[in-house]
Amino acid sequence: MGEMIRMTMGDGQSIAVYHAMAEGERRGGVVLVQEIFGVTGHIREMADDFAAEGYEVLAPALFDREHPGFEASYTGSDFERAVELARTLHPFDLSLKDTQSCIDALRENGPVFVIGYCYGGSVAWAAATQLDGVAAASAYYGSMIPAFAEKAPPRVPVIAHFGRYDHGIPMEGVEAVIAKDFPLAQVYVYEAGHGFNSDRRKDYHEPSADLARDRTLTLFRENGG
Repeated sequence: MGEMIRMTMGDGQSIAVYHAMAEGERRGGVVLVQEIFGVTGHIREMADDFAAEGYEVLAPALFDREHPGFEASYTGSDFERAVELARTLHPFDLSLKDTQSCIDALRENGPVFVIGYCYGGSVAWAAATQLDGVAAASAYYGSMIPAFAEKAPPRVPVIAHFGRYDHGIPMEGVEAVIAKDFPLAQVYVYEAGHGFNSDRRKDYHEPSADLARDRTLTLFRENGG
């Protein structure tokens, strides 16, 4: 089990970060980037899962400046607040800077990988195109990925996971990413909806979640982890 710590980011601000130490032989580091709902029980569980695979994990609470301790459910006013934070109050570029700070904290001890879900999936893809010190990235159903793919190709290996029945990410956008045929990117489409990786959500699809996890671990291990 990991623990919440405080870390100073590049702008000098201290934010909460979930830190899980690697179990057994350390394979590398992982920056695990949250959904819009914060560093929830699901995100902490994912961090612990990767720690059990041999990775030291940092999961920054990206919205800590605007809403300290934010951890939301998936409906009602919680959902509305999560959308407000992600789309209005919190700059996306600041999420990338915080991800870079976490990469920098891990990179002296081996390769660093980035994985993200939902909002974090967009961050993970952007990390593969912009940030330094990323060995590879795994991006789950990030709605901004199609727009980012129009601007710049990935600089490091990245895989993207989408649900065919995700009502928030039209398949034509996913197909446009596939058509780019980036040499360093692989795009997978699952017979599932949005949030298929989380067993807390109605669209949880265990076979897709298991397959995406296997592909993510393979990616990391093929790139030094």
